[in-house]
Amino acid sequence: MLQLVGRAEEKQVLLNAYASDEPEMVAVIGRRRVGKTFLVRTVLQGKIDLEVTGIQNTTSKPQIENFHFLLKDLAGDNVALPTPASWLEAFRQLITVLKNDNGVSRKRVLFFDELPWLASRKSGFLEAFGFFWNNWASKNNILVIICGSAASWMIKRVVQNRGGLHNRITKRIYLKPFTLSETEAYLTHRNVHLNRYQIAQLYMIMGGIPHYLKEVKAGKSAAQNIDDICFSEGGLLRDEFTSLYPALFEKADRHIEVVRALGKKWKGLTRKQIVAQTGLSEGGTVSKILRELIHSGFASSYYPFGKRKKEMLYRLTDEYSLFYLHFIERKQVQERGMWKSLSQTPVYKSWSGYAFESLCLKHIYQIKKALQIGGIYSEAVSFTFAGNDELPGTQIDLLIDRNDSVINLCELKFYNEPFTINKSYAEQLERKRHIFKTVSKTKKQVFITLVTTHGLQTNQHSLGLVDSALDLNALFD
Repeated sequence: MLQLVGRAEEKQVLLNAYASDEPEMVAVIGRRRVGKTFLVRTVLQGKIDLEVTGIQNTTSKPQIENFHFLLKDLAGDNVALPTPASWLEAFRQLITVLKNDNGVSRKRVLFFDELPWLASRKSGFLEAFGFFWNNWASKNNILVIICGSAASWMIKRVVQNRGGLHNRITKRIYLKPFTLSETEAYLTHRNVHLNRYQIAQLYMIMGGIPHYLKEVKAGKSAAQNIDDICFSEGGLLRDEFTSLYPALFEKADRHIEVVRALGKKWKGLTRKQIVAQTGLSEGGTVSKILRELIHSGFASSYYPFGKRKKEMLYRLTDEYSLFYLHFIERKQVQERGMWKSLSQTPVYKSWSGYAFESLCLKHIYQIKKALQIGGIYSEAVSFTFAGNDELPGTQIDLLIDRNDSVINLCELKFYNEPFTINKSYAEQLERKRHIFKTVSKTKKQVFITLVTTHGLQTNQHSLGLVDSALDLNALFD
């Protein structure tokens, strides 16, 4: 029996669609390996009449033959089904099979998985699928679920379809990676019991991707699991990178070029900088690639505090891709304890700081809740000042700009013990606040907030300087 951890809202969407008295078309969209297929199969166990999964890198003929094979199984001996010559003929056969089975009173469920692979270029699939929905399914007691990992393709070609599928989707599920709390629940469900610092380390490498987290073994530390999963010859993440992007994008080498460029700059790059580093077209090519990477959950965009649109920054926010580029790719010789050795290097220190910062940015909701400002509208931004003749340059990890005339200046620190502020760091924090207030000319109250792994060790330097301090437990709420 399949069991689902978390996903309460998504589960309810599917159950409501199944219980509905009307025909429903549900689109399930999310990045590769996030658990879309598992969600559908688990929630609708025993109720799916036909499940068709696209085959990657093939023509329409094998796809239609596979559909025909599954359709014959659904039809049984009731209907003679010659092999269809086109998708339009295949969907006409589907209508015939469903019409012929009048004894079924419950809602029929059809699940089309990896739709972008089914609807390859010039295949005619989407047109035939639109015919099926508009001419038959939309008038009958049916639930059609469409699913795809190429999120940008799903949004452009299906959700925003201007042809026969225009406005036909009745419900949408955007399936996101697990949060830290959901990751903890998932690992516990699999009898993996790790403390929150160890879970955070895994999250900084694997994100909240269930397919990756499934590889974590009980009785082993985070470091041991990282060694096994990322550096051993048979580890799932040893070479996942080489198949990840080609499975999602046409001409994936261009997407990988952009990912590599973003992976070199922790704080992100402008579009102009990306063009300069990759040599890709100044026209719409880079914009299209960035849009696809963002929709698919690999990158994100943001405006630094007070910056204009052309100064938007793009960051690589896929934990695994960043980790692969900095630690796995060039490590051809493997040995036991590889990760322990790598974690002593300078690269580890800079990577862990950025990875923890990214983790915090993905848990802004939890940070705001812990600061008791969840009900106040706010925006999360960063701040960078290059410096001038009067003031030195500075960089602030996270600003929470609130509508109650307050800004939380947040410092995010990944340490293996309680963080202690010394005199030098206290002066640095004061300087950051002064530079920010001077440059931004803000009239708002500026509070200093520390988010650390094991909390803040109170001393004479923190008293009167740090207004609030959070630890990992706040991020797990």
